[in-house]
Amino acid sequence: MPTELRNFLALSYDELEDLNLKAKEQRRNRVASHKVQEDRLKYLTDEKRIKAVTVLFSDLEGRLHMLDYDKKFLLKSWDNLTFDGSSIRGFTAQRESDLRLGIDWGAFYWAPSDVFGSGKVLVFGEVIDKGGTSYSGDIRGVLKGFAEELHKKKGYTLNAANEIEGFLFKGADAERHYHEVGGKFEYVNTGGYYHSLPGDPLRTFIDTTAEVQRAMGFQNEKDHPEVAPSQFEINYGYDEVVAAADQIQLYKLICRQVATNMGLTASFLPKPVVGVNGSGMHTNVSISENGKNLFWDAKGEEKLSKMGWAFLDRILTHGNDLCLLLNASVNAYRRLDPHFEAPNQIKASPVDRGSMIRIPIGNEKSMRVEVRSVAPDANPYLVMHSIFKTGLDGETAKIKNLRQAERYLPDNIYTALDDFRKAEWTTTLLGEDVKGRYADLKQASADRCPRALGTFVKAQEVQFHHEVYNQFLWNLF
Repeated sequence: MPTELRNFLALSYDELEDLNLKAKEQRRNRVASHKVQEDRLKYLTDEKRIKAVTVLFSDLEGRLHMLDYDKKFLLKSWDNLTFDGSSIRGFTAQRESDLRLGIDWGAFYWAPSDVFGSGKVLVFGEVIDKGGTSYSGDIRGVLKGFAEELHKKKGYTLNAANEIEGFLFKGADAERHYHEVGGKFEYVNTGGYYHSLPGDPLRTFIDTTAEVQRAMGFQNEKDHPEVAPSQFEINYGYDEVVAAADQIQLYKLICRQVATNMGLTASFLPKPVVGVNGSGMHTNVSISENGKNLFWDAKGEEKLSKMGWAFLDRILTHGNDLCLLLNASVNAYRRLDPHFEAPNQIKASPVDRGSMIRIPIGNEKSMRVEVRSVAPDANPYLVMHSIFKTGLDGETAKIKNLRQAERYLPDNIYTALDDFRKAEWTTTLLGEDVKGRYADLKQASADRCPRALGTFVKAQEVQFHHEVYNQFLWNLF
C-alpha cells in the first residue's frame, strides 16, 4: 500500500520527549490511578492516528512479552483482556491457563515510529489471576504492591538506577546462530574503554540508542564504550523502583531493535566471550521520605546513614541466598571471576570493585548503595524486589566483621541453586509455589549445559539462555 494513503502517528523526537517526560512526572507525583486512566483513555479516543497499543509484560525469568491490541478493540475491552498463561514459561499450568491482563496506565510510553513502527504507543500490563488479584508469578505486580504498601505505611519511596552493560556483535541474531558458526561472536569494534571513532558501528549504535532513550523520557546521563571490545554502557537517571525496572526492560528492547536495524546483535549475556571483562548491571539503590534521602548522613561512616548500613548488612547476610535471583543463568557464573573486576566477594567497600556491594561517593541527593553482583540478564523486577525487601526486612548475621568477612558468591549455578532452595529467606521473598517454579526453570537450563564451565563458552549456555531461547527448540526435549 502506498504510504501516502496512511495517516498513522509519527512524532518528532522532541515531541516524544515532551510527552514522555510529562507522563513520567505524573508517575513520580503519584497522580491518582483513576485520573491517569481517564487521561489515557481520552487521549486514545481523541488521537485518530493511533492504530494499536502494545501491552508489555514479563515472565518469571524476566523475558519481555508484547501483545498488540487494535486501539478500537482496546478502548472497548481494556478491562477484560485475557491470554493463555500456559504458553508462558513459568506461568500457569495448562489446566488453569486463563489469565487476565490489566493495564498500568501510568506506565505509558510514546515510542519513535522509525524504531517501533508508526501509529503505536506502549504500556506495561499487570497480570491478574482468575480471582481478580495480582498473579503471584507476575513479579512486576509483586514489586509494585510492595513499593506501594511501603509508601502508604511509612512514606518511603524506593529509588533505583542501573548501569547496564552489553556487547554489540556482528550479524543479526548472533546468539541464535552461535552454535552454527563454531561457537564464537565477532566484535564490531576493538577500541575498549571510552574509545571509538565517531562513525564506527559501536559509536553509531550507542548514539542511536541514546537518541531513542532520550525521546522516551529516560533522562540520559552518559554513554561510552566499556572495557571489553565491542562492549557498551548507556547510563540514565534514577527513578522510582517499578519505573526503574520498566526502563531496564525498555533499555534492552531498544538496544536489541537498534542493533537489529543495523544488521547487528545487542547481547546481554553476562560473559559471552572469555578472556575479557563480562557485562554487569550495577544496581544503585536508595530510599527517600518526603524528598529526603534516608541513606545520607553527613557524619556517618562514608557519609552513609545507619539505615543505609543496616540495609547493606542484611543484603550481605543473604548474599548466597539471593545469588540465583541476581545471577540467573549458567553463563552468569563465568562473570563472577575476580580477575576481571567482578564482584564475587560477599563484602562491602567504598573502593574495592571485587566487593558485592560498593558505597559510592555521594551527597545529600545522590547517596546510595551499589549492588554490583547483578547480571544484565536477571529479571529486573526480581532483582529490585529481592534487594529492597532483603535490605529492609531481612536478617542480620552475627558474623564477626560481616562487611569484610572472607565469604564468596557461588562460582557455578548448581551451588547457587542449592543455596536458593535451602534458604528460608527466599521462601519468604517469593512464596513456596513461585520459588519452586523459578528453581525448576533454572534447573532445566543448568541440566542442558555441561556441569563444569570450563575455559570456553559452550553452545548450550547461549542456546538455552532464557533471553535467547527458541520455544520450538525447548519443546524438542
